[in-house]
Amino acid sequence: MSAEALRALAGPCRLCPRRCGALRDRGETGFCKMPLEPVVSCAGPHFGEEPVLVGEGGSGTIFLAGCNLLCLFCQNYDISHERRGERTSPGRMARVMLKLQEIGCANVNFVTPTHFAHAVAEAIELARGADLSIPVVYNCGGFESVEAIEALEGLVDIYMPDVKTLDAGWAQAALQAISYPEAVKAAVIRMQRQVGDLEISEDGIAKRGLLVRHLVMPGMAEDGKAVVDFLADEVSPRAFVNVMGQYRPRHRAGTIPGCGVPPTAGEIGALKEYAARRGLRLSD
Repeated sequence: MSAEALRALAGPCRLCPRRCGALRDRGETGFCKMPLEPVVSCAGPHFGEEPVLVGEGGSGTIFLAGCNLLCLFCQNYDISHERRGERTSPGRMARVMLKLQEIGCANVNFVTPTHFAHAVAEAIELARGADLSIPVVYNCGGFESVEAIEALEGLVDIYMPDVKTLDAGWAQAALQAISYPEAVKAAVIRMQRQVGDLEISEDGIAKRGLLVRHLVMPGMAEDGKAVVDFLADEVSPRAFVNVMGQYRPRHRAGTIPGCGVPPTAGEIGALKEYAARRGLRLSD
């Protein structure tokens, strides 16, 4: 599979599980409200990612505008909801990728790439043809089409999906995606089959594999445990997971019952302990 296969999925659009059918190649936009051409918000070394992605030179992030989820609690709503950015091309993204490698970044990290997977794939092909050698990270919200993930095989080195929730009712209320639990499970299992457990070099840098993020939400301890159990039982007993305590009630989080406050230190610590007991590898 290749960028060509993904471009075919972009019009009528079937790149994500919404399968909205927008004819993006004819100027239509679907749920994500984004054009066919990629829109980049910003790019450069980022030192706030997981330590295994950062190294000495940072993770070479390319933030893409828009999103196929539009979570009401979005922590980056100015990029995802307000869609701030500049239209670009796969060729220009490829040049940015090579520049990130040149300045010493540990990887190229595409943030929120789902709705632009076709352009991301083309940029990867172009950059690798011009001697890109550092890993490529696919940093996504987890609401992915298995068909699109299959088309990305061989292009992505490290998948880094969020697994936000396995509660369909909450997914509908907060993510506007009642099918999220089913879709994220299928996608993560497919990602694991492609790249396997996260491989970390002797110098502590991730080279290939699956790295899962789960943002701890207030009052959702059982849902968090369900996410951990899914990873341990259905993905890999050695899955690498970052149990994140960074949730803050931003954007429209106050409209979701119980989400107007951050999780407590006890909630965060308890889920980390549960994940460790289940044998998962935890990010620092």
